[in-house]
Formats: sequence, C-alpha cells, structure tokens
Amino acid sequence: MEIVYVYVKKRSEFGKQCNFSDRQAELNIDIPPNPELAKQFVERNPVDTGIQCSTSMSEHEANTERFEMETRGVNHIEGGWPKDVNPLELEQTIRFRKKVEKDENYVNTIMRLGSIVEHCIKQNNAIDIYQEYFDDEDAVEVMEEAPSAKTVNVFRDPQEIKRPATHISLHPDGNRKLAVAYSCLNFQRAPEGMSNESYIWDLENPNRPEIVLKPSSPLVTLEYNPKDSHVLLAGCYNGQIACWDTRKGSLVAELSTIEFSHRDPVYGTIWLQSKTGTECFSASTDGQVMWWDVRKMSEPTEVVIMDITKKEQLEHALGATSLEFEATLPTKFMVGTEQGIVISCNRKAKTPAEKIVCTFSGHHGPIYALQRNPFYPKNFLTVGDWTARIWSEDSRESSIMWTKYHMAYLTDGAWSPVRPAVFFTTKMDGTLDIWDFVFKQCDPALSLKVCDEALFCLRVQDNGCFIACGSQLGTTTLLEVSNGLCTLQRNEKNMVSSIFERETRREKILETRHREMRLKEKGKAEGKDSHPREEKPALNLEQLVTEAEEEFFDVIFTELKRREAEAMKEKPKPLKPPSLETEDEVEGEEQGKEERDREESPTLEGQP
Repeated sequence: MEIVYVYVKKRSEFGKQCNFSDRQAELNIDIPPNPELAKQFVERNPVDTGIQCSTSMSEHEANTERFEMETRGVNHIEGGWPKDVNPLELEQTIRFRKKVEKDENYVNTIMRLGSIVEHCIKQNNAIDIYQEYFDDEDAVEVMEEAPSAKTVNVFRDPQEIKRPATHISLHPDGNRKLAVAYSCLNFQRAPEGMSNESYIWDLENPNRPEIVLKPSSPLVTLEYNPKDSHVLLAGCYNGQIACWDTRKGSLVAELSTIEFSHRDPVYGTIWLQSKTGTECFSASTDGQVMWWDVRKMSEPTEVVIMDITKKEQLEHALGATSLEFEATLPTKFMVGTEQGIVISCNRKAKTPAEKIVCTFSGHHGPIYALQRNPFYPKNFLTVGDWTARIWSEDSRESSIMWTKYHMAYLTDGAWSPVRPAVFFTTKMDGTLDIWDFVFKQCDPALSLKVCDEALFCLRVQDNGCFIACGSQLGTTTLLEVSNGLCTLQRNEKNMVSSIFERETRREKILETRHREMRLKEKGKAEGKDSHPREEKPALNLEQLVTEAEEEFFDVIFTELKRREAEAMKEKPKPLKPPSLETEDEVEGEEQGKEERDREESPTLEGQP
C-alpha cells in the first residue's frame, strides 16, 4: 500500500508570487576562473559507486511465551451446611442463616466485601464493558455501482439422457459442495434408460461429480443435515424417504418402507431443529405431511393430513408442493399446496382440528416456493403461477406486496440471507430475477438470462454472494452477485420494517372495508336492512357535474364583474380649469348628464 502524506501550507507563507516572461538574457555578474585553484585540482581515477537495484526490506522477529491450555472439569455441590442441618429443609436453613447473620465475623466480612463490589459497580458505570463498539461494521453506505452478476462455474449432468435438476442443497460447512437432485417429473413420460443417480459436486471441480448417490427411485428433493454435514435427506419420486451417509458410500443408509411412505412424489423435505438432529418431515401431493426420525425410518412418527375442512379425510386433502419451517418458531410450519393455498399449521396441537391454524389464498396455481424472511419471520414469500407475493401473518385476506405478472411461469424463489429487502426468482424462460424492493418495486433490480432452457430451482449461499440455479437439461449454474446485492445497506432493516408495517396496515384497512361492503350487500339480498330510511339516496352523477359547472362559472363571472367595477373607479376623469367655466357651460353639462342617465337606466315592465 502506498503511503502518501499531504503537506498543507497557507498561500501567504509561500512569499511573493513568481511571474515569468520572455525577454533577452542579462549578465548580472561575471567571475573569471582562478588559475591558482586549477593547479590544486587532483583527478581521481578510478571512481567506484555502490548501486543497489533490489527493494530495501527488513525483517523483525518476536519471541513470545507459548500459551498452554488445559481442560478441567468442575463438580459443584451445594456445601457450607453443618452435618446437623438438612439443606432440603426450609425451616432448618432459615434458622441457621439467622444464627450466622448475628455473628460479628459475618458482618465484618460482608462490609469488607461490600466495598470491593461497590468499587466494581462504579467502574462498570464509568465504562460499559459490554458495549458493542463495532456492531455496525458490516453496514456500509449504499453502493453506487449497478447491480450485476457473473457466472463462476457450470455443472452439467454427465448422463447422456438429460434430466431436469429439481432441487439444490449447499454444504452447511463453508458451502464447499453442492448436492443436486435429478428427476423427470412428467408423469409416465420419462425416456427409457434414464438414470436414477444424483450427484454431489465440488465447487472447484465442475468436470466430474465428487460423490454419486444411487437411489432406487429418482430423487425430487435433497437436503444436507445442518448439524451433520455427512448426512443427506432425500425425497423420492415413488414417495419414499431416503437417507445417505457419505462416509459409508453411494448406497442408501436408511429407507422408509413403501406401505408407510407417501403415495405421490415427495416435493418437500426439511430437517427440524431438534436435540438429536435426526428429526425431519416431508410433504407430498398426496395431501400428507409426515414426521420422521432417520434412526428408525420403518414408519413415520406422526402424520398430518392437509384437509382444510379439518375432517382429516385424505380424499379432500390438498396436495403439498412446498414446505417451510423456521427454527425460531418451532411449533409452526407452513405448507404450499397445488391449489395455490398456503396452510399454516401447529405441530404441537392436541386435536386434528387444531393442527390447521389458518390459510392464505392468492395464487392461481401450485406454490413452488415458500420461505419466511430471515430477518422478519412474520413475513413470508410465495412463488407460483406468474407472480411472487409477500405475505404477513397479520393479514390473511391477501398479500401485502406482489410483483407484476410475468409472461413466463415462475418456478422457484428464495430470500437473501444477508439483505432483508432482496429476494430471487427463476422463470421458465431461463431468466433469474433479483428483486430489491427498497431500490425498485415495479421491476427487478437485475434480470439475468442464465440459459436458453427453463430454470427449475435455485439456492442461495449463506453469505448471499453465490446463487446456484438448476435448469431443465440438468445444468447447474453457479453465479456470483455484486457487492451491493450481498452487503447489508445502512438503515435497510428499519426501512424494510417500516415498509412491511405500512403495507400490512393498508391491507387491514382494505380488508375491513371489504368486509363491511360484503355484510351490507348480504343484508340487502336477504332483506334484513334494519335502517332503510337512514340510507342516503343514490346520487345522480350528471346532476352533480352540472351543479359543479354552474357554481364554477358563477364564481368566475362574479370575479370578472368585481374587477371591471374596480377598474372603472380607478379611471381618471378630465377636469377643466374652474376659471374658464361659465354658468352656461355648467348648466349644459348638468342637462346632458340627466339625459344620459335616463337613457342608460333600465325600464321596468309596464312603464314607458
């Protein structure tokens, strides 16, 4: 790093300003050479000069003492009680405490320790030792550079018969690996000889996969265990749940039995936040959500049927296409269905009727992505049909924000893990859209054409810098976004919070208004309007427009007349000198004025 120091000096301290001009040379003084000094000159030959071309460098060393650490256990047992006092007996302990408090040594010890504690408290009041001085070090000013993204790597399906990449999962420890599930979801249209294999790729080696997963049925979903990065959970096309341990090889470690598995392809699998780290749940279009423990996958531990009528009838259940579970809300989970309805459930409910809490309806087709905002869990994102919508749990009638309807079908979406205002969506035309609704709400901040075929899935890295997109031909593209899209901006959290609160409040007002209008229409239809006389008569729009025009023109004409009258008053009249006026002229003027007044005065009806 080049170190530069700028010297600052006032202009008055530089002296007189120099003015240069072109003129002939002038000889001010001439000193001739002294021959005596020339005799004393001694020529030195040869002359040596040392030259060093390399950069000057220095090395410093410091010897420090080695810090040795030891691990020791501490066994704490409540002590200090005499043998004759039972610490479990409240009366005996109270009696013993009173006896000790009366002792003079006890009082002196407390007084001595009290001064030390007081000193520490005063120090803490003077300097807050728990103050965070650099809590906003990651927050920077808004980047002025335009949003951009570039391709880092491309991972192609090595099979000859290409299959769509249906799900992507990133390695939880440093995101060094990429697990991709490949499956053809067109019912009974899979070509003959299509492979069932899925792969785990190393991000630095896109030429060949690192591990090959060999299931009995193609994988629709694939998820890394956040607590044990060697374990992967997968949902199969035939409805089974499979589990891999990469330390044991490519074959399945645990597999659910067919009779207790789903009846349709498993579109959603999520690991739960548990002490053992082995609990998970899955969802399928057969209308069931199942809880599993990977240690014993013979049958699920619990099954919830997605029947919004709360009768738990499988024939009326809604098919599940996406799942959402937030660790900060351990009792809640959400399910996106084929019918465009989001179902909020309570997994700790005791009765089947209490398991389904509420529903959110707003899409015309299946919901392919469902995710809560990582900063504001009450707000969640859904992607389906031709639009993406942002919801609030406080507003159930409609979403609080939504994108425009695109020409291409939306296939997947996800929030940015580092910026609460940024989310990503993929479309069937091979386009990746990056939305930043603080910067722009009507259009995406960046729209990038990733490939020519359709994009089916995406996954965002934990630091928000890298995005992986899977296409219809099994090509997974790893993209890196610009710093402005993966760096938390200043005051962004406050702005996003105010936007969510404002839009939620607006939707509540509209919901209340619509509810009142529906009740009023229902009362009219049933003839139960209890106050018909208090209703205001229907207003005639044409009559209101006519009255408004008349009132407008009356105001204009009144103003014009007022200005004309003021102008007439201010107009000067010609005056004659009084010395030149005679009596005859004065009488003539008076007679002429009377005649003009009679002519200008309006005649009444019936008068000549």
